[in-house]
Amino acid sequence: MKISDIYKKGKRSLSFEIFPPKKDSELKNIDETLGVLCELNPDFISVTFGAGGSSNCNRTIELAKKIKYNYHVEPVVHLTCLCYSKSEIDEFSEVLKNEGIHNILALRGDKNPDIQEKEDFKHASDLINYLRQKESFCIAGACYPECHPESENRVSEMKYLRKKVDSGAEILLSQLFFDNDYFFRFVEDCRIAGIEVPVIPGIMPVINAAQIKRMVTMCGASFPERFQKIIHRYENNKAALFDAGMSYALSQIIDLLSSDIEGIHLYTMNNPAVARKICEGIRNVI
Repeated sequence: MKISDIYKKGKRSLSFEIFPPKKDSELKNIDETLGVLCELNPDFISVTFGAGGSSNCNRTIELAKKIKYNYHVEPVVHLTCLCYSKSEIDEFSEVLKNEGIHNILALRGDKNPDIQEKEDFKHASDLINYLRQKESFCIAGACYPECHPESENRVSEMKYLRKKVDSGAEILLSQLFFDNDYFFRFVEDCRIAGIEVPVIPGIMPVINAAQIKRMVTMCGASFPERFQKIIHRYENNKAALFDAGMSYALSQIIDLLSSDIEGIHLYTMNNPAVARKICEGIRNVI
């Protein structure tokens, strides 16, 4: 199934992101997480992909196959391009096609000084356009409610995002954010720019102070004062921070759902307790 069909039917989506374990031996342990996630009946689960080298790709594809065939949930495979050639992308896409995996989140990938960049793909839109010409995948793209860290300004951000959609992105999944006003303004800007595809907000519940400080630094998300107070008050109390972080995420999600957004994409960090708690909190409103 192509995940674009969800939105064509007017359905509101619930989805999760997970990442492949770093060691092949840990793939077995992912079943506990998947068991909980799939009990919650998500519309799809996205699986992250590392830039450079094939081992992470293999774990990504193995995990996607497990989700599809063992748990009967549609996987969305992240595919980066900055460090890959056209022939390597051809190989990846052929494997996905042969495995019956129809959905890709097409990404540029983070720059890494330790990994050689290649010349075939400089932007995610290049990968989207290339895949669109070759295969009948449903292709999703990433978006940044507070602008990509490398963007010059909001106008430039919208220009490149529109290029992704014109190249063939059918859905946009957002980077995490902690202030819904940024997301609402972002969606308005998308519509003004002629971007009409579904824009799905990405929410990450915060249960670890070090984790959130790292993520905010990496993706450039704003750290609202209300949220800062929670972190400062409870960062040394693991149980209290879990409850407070979950409550904050739930308040974000309920506010988003009450504003008729088209779905929720939850960054689980492979933590089934997070997914379960969130879904219990929104069971009657999604």
